[in-house]
Amino acid sequence: MVKLRLKRCGRKQPIYRIVANDVRSRREGRDLRKVGFYDPIKNQTCLNVPSILYFLEKRAQPTRTVDDILRKAEFFKDKQITLS
Repeated sequence: MVKLRLKRCGRKQPIYRIVANDVRSRREGRDLRKVGFYDPIKNQTCLNVPSILYFLEKRAQPTRTVDDILRKAEFFKDKQITLS
C-alpha cells in the first residue's frame, strides 16, 4: 500500500517534502516519487498535481497532515476524488 506522507528535509528550519512512500518503509527512507513540498514557517505549498492525482487514483492514502495540506490548498475543490 502506498501513502502520501511528509518527509523532513531542513535541519534547523523544518521544511517538508510531500512524497509517495510505501507503508512498510521508514519516514526518512527511499520514496517512490516526490510530489510536492510544504514550508510551515513561510506557509508555502508547492504541489505536483498530476503526480498526486496519479497516486490517489491508484488508491494511495494521504496521511492526516497531508490531507489537511491538500484541503488547505483547495486541491479537492474541482476534483471528483473522495477519500474514505
